[in-house]
Amino acid sequence: MIGGRSVYETRRQIGVELAREAPVDADLVCPVPDSGTPAAIGYSQESGIPYAMGIIRNQYVGRTFIEPSEQIRNMGVRLKLNVNRALIRGKRIILVDDSVVRGTTSQKIKEMVLDAGAAEVHFRIASPPTQWPCFYGVDTPEREKLLASSMSEEQMRDHLGVNSLRFVTLEGLYRACGEPEGRDASEPQFCDACFSGDYPVRPSDMIERGFQMKAAE
Repeated sequence: MIGGRSVYETRRQIGVELAREAPVDADLVCPVPDSGTPAAIGYSQESGIPYAMGIIRNQYVGRTFIEPSEQIRNMGVRLKLNVNRALIRGKRIILVDDSVVRGTTSQKIKEMVLDAGAAEVHFRIASPPTQWPCFYGVDTPEREKLLASSMSEEQMRDHLGVNSLRFVTLEGLYRACGEPEGRDASEPQFCDACFSGDYPVRPSDMIERGFQMKAAE
């Protein structure tokens, strides 16, 4: 529970918002485990498309996007995830994940699912595009290494080689968090700097090192 709200229910509701904002014809909704699971359940419930565990996670391998080199990250994805080939083969698959950072994990998962015989792969992401680094304790890469910092949604779709790619909107994310009117910039309840570039505390030390803030609109 955070602020009196269930984290699980909020994540499930993000999946509901995704299904409303970005519907697609498909056969199965599959989470990218484990953080994509509640959103995938919500997407399935709202869309009526069956939920299935098409990807199984090895519980003994940690997060891959923070590994120091691309080679290690690629190996980590293969060790961490296994595809249920009998379930996936010939199906149009919606993969629900929590985020796209560098795109390394998403690209490898797509390749694994296609290798398993999927007919189509559609990514649905339970956060807005991560365009800006976090300076408040989360280990995210420099901005130039964030896929969404230099590519549009359509360009990321082509880069990842999937049939479709959609992110929940910032407004949809706020609705899922219990803000029915969406984001209120005058009274922010949450930090959304990694999505919006609006840092609630100016990262002066990073600016001194050359970090470029978002241009004023």
